[in-house]
Amino acid sequence: MAPGRRVERVAALIRRETSELLIHGIRDERVHQGMVSITEVEVSGDLQHCKIFVSIYGEDADKQNVLEGLKAASGYLRGELGRRLQMRRAPEVVFQLDRGIEKGTTVLHLLNRLEEERQERDDQPQSSEQESGEPL
Repeated sequence: MAPGRRVERVAALIRRETSELLIHGIRDERVHQGMVSITEVEVSGDLQHCKIFVSIYGEDADKQNVLEGLKAASGYLRGELGRRLQMRRAPEVVFQLDRGIEKGTTVLHLLNRLEEERQERDDQPQSSEQESGEPL
């Protein structure tokens, strides 16, 4: 198997197992304060380091608490991943907050606002033309 394919396969397995552990394995209450989704897993070529990107739904203070809980549980997760994936050395796990969904929501909100402004602008000249009888 090519090294790139192996890294992708290990990343997919880590994502699946970490999702399972988030639901049933971690008992830290901070982790369960918000809805946590794993958006991406990046594994280094030597399989020694792993970045897990998470999206957390909730207030900013809750997001920080959840992220701190995940960081505190990273040692437990590393051990469990090593056992479940039967790896000689489990990768070091680092959690990072993924703000991509938030940015996407902001962009959609801005696009909707621009569309509303365009509709209002398009509606105003028509009513002005009808009142005066002449185009502006």
